[in-house]
Amino acid sequence: MSKPEFVYVTYIETTPEKLWEALTSSEFTRRYWWNTSVVSDWKVGSPFALVMDGTITDVGEVLEFDPPRRLSYTFHHALSEAARKERPTRVVFHLEPAGKLVKLTLIHEDFAEGSVMLDGISKGWPAILSSLKSMLETGTALAIPPSCLGIEGVS
Repeated sequence: MSKPEFVYVTYIETTPEKLWEALTSSEFTRRYWWNTSVVSDWKVGSPFALVMDGTITDVGEVLEFDPPRRLSYTFHHALSEAARKERPTRVVFHLEPAGKLVKLTLIHEDFAEGSVMLDGISKGWPAILSSLKSMLETGTALAIPPSCLGIEGVS
């Protein structure tokens, strides 16, 4: 049986360098990820955290940092008790130039069977990456209702 995973592919009219900055800079992430900062020095083995409005929501460790091509880190949700009981998963971003576009492939993998996190990220990542795409292409992030994200408290 195959391991559960989430894969999302999108094409964004930008450069690999701008997309890379949008994925790794807190200044950028706060603009499209509803005031969420990415916190890391981005060295392999270093800690990684997502911080939303001052609250750490997710933690992990940087596994790969190859600008502007590939970024990978472990991912462990810190708020939900059920999610905290699950083992950390792995997030991989792969950026490929495609003419005036960049093909962004996100793979979130290594979920346990029956994972509560898989359902949550399956709602969250499409919203986050759609907002990222909109921001890079138009200058305006999306205002996605919390009900579409499957989480409370996001405005």
